[in-house]
Amino acid sequence: MDDVERLRELVALTFDLPLEAITPATTQDTCAQWDSLAHLNLMLAVEDAFGLTLTVEEMGAMTSVAAIARRVRG
Repeated sequence: MDDVERLRELVALTFDLPLEAITPATTQDTCAQWDSLAHLNLMLAVEDAFGLTLTVEEMGAMTSVAAIARRVRG
C-alpha cells in the first residue's frame, strides 16, 4: 500500500467515513466532518502514522488530502 492509500484510510478512519468518500480532492470545504477538532486529530494521526513532526504552520496549511499527501511524501 502506498502512502496516499494509507493516508486515505487514515482520513476515513479519523472522520468516520467510508474509504470511497476520501479522495485527494477532499478538503475542509468539501467534508462536513472536517472541523477544527477533527483537523487536530487528523494532524496528530498523520504525525504518528508517518513518523513526522509537523509545525503549526504546516498543520494550518494542510487543508486537503492532496496537501497532506505532498507533505507525507516529503
